[in-house]
Amino acid sequence: MRIKSLFIGVLSLMAMQVFIQSKAGDRLPQLGKDKIEKVIAAMTPDEKIGMSVGDGKFLPAAISKTTEQGTGIIIANQNSKMVIPRLSVMSSALTDGPSGVNRDPHPEGATEYSYTTAFPTSTCLASTWNTELVENVGKAYGNEALEYDYDVVLMPAMNLHRNPKCGRNFEYYSEDPMLSGKLAGAMVRGVQTTGVGATLKHFLANNQETNRRSYNAVVSQRALREIYLRGFEIAVKEGHPKAIMTSYNKVNGYYTAETPELLNDIVRKEWGFNGVFMTDFDGYGSAVAKVRAGNNMLMGGSQDEVKELTAALKDKTLDESTLDKNLVYNMELKLNSPRAKGHIPTQKPDLEAHAKIAREAASEGVVLLKNNNKTLPFKGVKKVAVFGKISYYLIEAGTGSGGIRSNKYAISVNEGLKAAGFKVLKELEDSYTAFNANIMEQNLVPDYFNNPVMLANNGIKDGKAPGHFKKRLIPFHDEMAMTPEQVKKQVANSDIAVITLGRSGGEGYDNGYLPTSDTELSLIRNVCETYHAAGKKVVVVLNIGGVCETASWKNYPDAILVAWQPGQEGGYAIADVLKGAVNPSGKLPDSFFMKFEDVPSAKTFPGEPAENPVNSFYKEGIYVGYRYYETFNVPVSFEFGFGLSYTTFGYSNLKLSSDTFSDKINVTVQVKNTGSVAGKEVAELYLSAPNSVLEKPAQELKGFAKTQLLKPGESQTLSFELDKRTLASFRSGIGAWVADKGDYKVHIGASSKDIRLDSSFNLPEEQIVERVHDVMYPNFAMEELSQHKK
Repeated sequence: MRIKSLFIGVLSLMAMQVFIQSKAGDRLPQLGKDKIEKVIAAMTPDEKIGMSVGDGKFLPAAISKTTEQGTGIIIANQNSKMVIPRLSVMSSALTDGPSGVNRDPHPEGATEYSYTTAFPTSTCLASTWNTELVENVGKAYGNEALEYDYDVVLMPAMNLHRNPKCGRNFEYYSEDPMLSGKLAGAMVRGVQTTGVGATLKHFLANNQETNRRSYNAVVSQRALREIYLRGFEIAVKEGHPKAIMTSYNKVNGYYTAETPELLNDIVRKEWGFNGVFMTDFDGYGSAVAKVRAGNNMLMGGSQDEVKELTAALKDKTLDESTLDKNLVYNMELKLNSPRAKGHIPTQKPDLEAHAKIAREAASEGVVLLKNNNKTLPFKGVKKVAVFGKISYYLIEAGTGSGGIRSNKYAISVNEGLKAAGFKVLKELEDSYTAFNANIMEQNLVPDYFNNPVMLANNGIKDGKAPGHFKKRLIPFHDEMAMTPEQVKKQVANSDIAVITLGRSGGEGYDNGYLPTSDTELSLIRNVCETYHAAGKKVVVVLNIGGVCETASWKNYPDAILVAWQPGQEGGYAIADVLKGAVNPSGKLPDSFFMKFEDVPSAKTFPGEPAENPVNSFYKEGIYVGYRYYETFNVPVSFEFGFGLSYTTFGYSNLKLSSDTFSDKINVTVQVKNTGSVAGKEVAELYLSAPNSVLEKPAQELKGFAKTQLLKPGESQTLSFELDKRTLASFRSGIGAWVADKGDYKVHIGASSKDIRLDSSFNLPEEQIVERVHDVMYPNFAMEELSQHKK
């Protein structure tokens, strides 16, 4: 009976194959040889659903379980697999980012380790204000993905820094949409020179991790267009990414993945995007709604989604033609992959060359916030007293899918100083090394996470930190306490003191900002007072993922460096700046506020109710970051765009091509190195628009340019272009970008407050620059911040 049943089963399969072949003709179409439409037409409905959900992972030919369900994190080596053999259709191989190719360095069955580079995080790269450098980082990143056999990298992430508490801010660039868009576009261009696809994420208004899979961001149309959509728009138009990942959250009442007005009307029709829309992994919502909205890949996919789509085809609430249309983008992605074009991965990217690029980017991302009496670069320094646990444990990136787990090393500040030829104090080194080792050995869940919600979310019952907490242990442990007497013992044996403070953050928790602890404040005060009493200086290095509190302690040290989370070469890069091998040229991509309560979204973050927000009200409207602080005259600790150098720069010869705007205006300015050492400078162009019809921020960044390395006395002319869209604000009432008539003021500066030159031009008549779809209006009556209702 068993043989008979097996024989009947084989006959049935053969009959089905004959039926399918007769349906498609004598020869089945093959992806790569025949038109995409023919390949899709030859698919069965089940195959079409299977390619839409999880990119084929539930089809019989695919190997199951390629993602950790519920985590949104891709596991090691999710490389391409043949999912429809008879049509030569393979899945697309994806890998996480944006700090580096995030994979297992020693996958099961491998005979040797295969490492990847931990590049500086996006915030660190944003501080370079250097699109060419960021593009080069993208090329190196793309090469590693290429040689490890991936088709698409899930980066860059480019949500705005709306609030410093967001745990994933280290993955994002800036509080400013233009800076974010320009740099993300450069990263996309760099990655895609290798043939590997880049993915903009998380689209849209994904500015918090609290209740991240279901909260509703309530945002006005104007704030969406000018602040939250604008960066993505720039990156799409200038980078042409192969994919966009929709976010978990809702915007104005609907999940982003279920919103055709967002995906089709805005992104495809207005911006001209022709790549793949994929959902973030294991999000909530309806599979049918996501497919009908225009998503091409539901990731990571589930059997429930397969069942939902199958039932919808049967009861005609979903038409098969919708799947056909969506699958065209999926198939085009595969046809344009390196594999389809014949590339054979080497599994041997040039990690040494990439490490050099990572080091260059990290050093150029360092921002010099303070440098009293030319404390830096070091002069006559031979012995350094290195304080702070993070001096001995570099936070190269945050945690979660945007982190990195396949880098071979991460150079600490202490290691960097030693490699640069400085002697460090053995007693301090031994004490801090033992302190950090004890934290790791105890393996206790850090206090920050030791609450019922965090413990339940991570399945922790015994107080011991699970494996994925490894990179949270030292960063989230309090600083090692040190008495004034202990500090005093180090003074005689050292020429200068360096203190490193650190902050981490990550996916699934909102803690990107934590105030300065009493132990940290005591350490800074004790070290500074003791060293200053001996006539010696103190430098503080900030190894942080985003904005931190500085106002309570910034007056103590002689110099302050922000190194951000600088990737694996961080310690080397920091030492390069300290010793003067690199002249710092980084500028802040965010405003450093005086206190958290000054942040415009402080009162509304993360939403209502605060413990488990359903709605997050973006009541600050367009007034995010410096737009708020400068318009409402709120003092900051360090302003947007700020950063010092070891040299000085002069600005001159500001010229506008016309004093009356017609179609565009060209702006040029000369920047001269007026100091004694070579350096680079970022010139920032801000525009103040007429405040007549719509209220406007005091000024907005509309252009930036970085000089080459200028020798002392050397000059360079930098150019900017202002087009109609640069002048325009969004008017919700008519669904259009409009440039108001009147006088526009051009400000050229070294920061948003350090304005060096001014000029102006006039727009004689109001101009409607672009009419767009009147969509995405909020599902609540918005009460936004206004200059008229302070």
